Amino acid sequence: MFTACSSPEKCLRYADQVQRFGINFLRVAIFIVFAWIGGLKAFQYEADGIVPFVANSPMMSFFYNKKAPEYKLHMNKEGDVVPANIAWHRENNTYGFSYGLGTMIVSIGTLVLLGLFFPKVGIIGDGLLIIMTVGTLSFLITTPETWVPNLGGPNHGFPYLSGAGRLVIKDIAMLAGGFILLGTDFKRILKARLRHVKAEDSCCCNNN
Repeated sequence: MFTACSSPEKCLRYADQVQRFGINFLRVAIFIVFAWIGGLKAFQYEADGIVPFVANSPMMSFFYNKKAPEYKLHMNKEGDVVPANIAWHRENNTYGFSYGLGTMIVSIGTLVLLGLFFPKVGIIGDGLLIIMTVGTLSFLITTPETWVPNLGGPNHGFPYLSGAGRLVIKDIAMLAGGFILLGTDFKRILKARLRHVKAEDSCCCNNN
């Protein structure tokens, strides 16, 4: 890659272009993930699937009408439809909460994407992204289902992540991305202000 650069200055410009592309692609990638996952929250199987996380979370459990671990008796497998379980989830406010959560997730992804054009809007989305991913990572502490259960095998509990745990741990990358975008948007705003100040100073000097 570097042998194609005729000078260190050109290599540096090339690296800057790659970095800008990476940051912009990060915004688009976060939007795709959030819009897709948020949109799926409108469907029964996805709403059922997040119940263990929400029911066991001290920050979210109040959204549900039933207390953990009652949900364990009414969980549907993905793609499975059990009318009695669905009725329980309706009483639990499983679907109402999921619709609201999905709307919030899509909104955060949209704000992050709009940061491509409006850094002040992007900062709002970046901050919400960070807050949300911290909340998601807290499930590793509050949700028993994120660890392999003790069913007689030698590998259970910490550090043996279950399927749910492996899904959650990936949000560390989202959290890192949120901080990268937050710093980037702050820099863009500050640079714009500095250019504005310099333009005003130049105008004043010319008038004098």
